[in-house]
Amino acid sequence: MAELRTLYSNNPNPKHIEEAARILNQGGLIIFPTDTVYGLGCLSNNKKGLSRFAKIRDVKIELAPLSFLFQDIRELTNYVQHMNSTTFKLVKKLLPGPYALIMNAAPKLPKPFHKRKTIGVRISSHVVLQQLLPLLDAPLITSSLHDPDEILDYTTDPEVLFQQWESKIDLMLSDGYGQNIPSTVLDLTEEPFQIIREGLGEVLL
Repeated sequence: MAELRTLYSNNPNPKHIEEAARILNQGGLIIFPTDTVYGLGCLSNNKKGLSRFAKIRDVKIELAPLSFLFQDIRELTNYVQHMNSTTFKLVKKLLPGPYALIMNAAPKLPKPFHKRKTIGVRISSHVVLQQLLPLLDAPLITSSLHDPDEILDYTTDPEVLFQQWESKIDLMLSDGYGQNIPSTVLDLTEEPFQIIREGLGEVLL
């Protein structure tokens, strides 16, 4: 039975953060707030979590357009190819923030991502994630949760979101109503860089 924990972004309860970390490290699935919309995530190195994630999202993990959620740029550099100065300066300028960046993958990503040429990367400025990610064994794999109603696009009410996903997850961390605007997506695999989707993040190219 999934649990809903309500947090306050300026002062999250450490016990709830630790609970989320324990669940994730054991192969669980959680929903969490970000600096854009609510996200669904599991550990990127946990076979049990990845299998459950793939099943409920109806995707193949090795091919799906998912994002790695990192705690900082230092961790990110282990998963992407060496960045030139132009790319590195832009990444430092944008992250942490409401951006998803498509980048060239490092040559030795862990399975099942080892055949990927590119990966999506995020570093969130949300305090809940900034406190949660350092407690995890690996970065999170995450995707945004679209609302079945095409007009709404994203569910902003955490109570409604929890009802929709309660039977499929282990825990939801809520900090109130979420955004209805997703992240800005940029492709940094080639220069000049390309804007794939304009979202919450200001386009700074």
